[in-house]
Amino acid sequence: MRKLTLVAALLVGSSVAFAQFTGETQTGGFKGQSATNNSTTTVKEALTLRDDTKVTLEGSIVKHLGGENYLFRDATGEISIEIDHDDWRGVQVGPEDTVIIYGEVDHHRHRATDIDVDRIIKK
Repeated sequence: MRKLTLVAALLVGSSVAFAQFTGETQTGGFKGQSATNNSTTTVKEALTLRDDTKVTLEGSIVKHLGGENYLFRDATGEISIEIDHDDWRGVQVGPEDTVIIYGEVDHHRHRATDIDVDRIIKK
């Protein structure tokens, strides 16, 4: 009798679980204000921020400086940026293109401050 009760309980429990499954997969997420800064930072502002501060810059990549280093320009100035090969994710841009870059301020002891890019989007 206990086995029959256990089997019945399992069948009821599993039928409730399957009844909630609609066959659709849903992607969800939070919609609303984030605790992080979502506004665009200018080059001038980025140069004054602390090391490892997350920034979003909008402007143009105007020159390849060699390796993974590029010169980025917006209306307030220029800054060197470092884009790892895998962070390009297939995006191709030229000096005439506007891009949005997400990254961190990177201060150095013996060279100028730059931005370590995490992601780049062509606008």
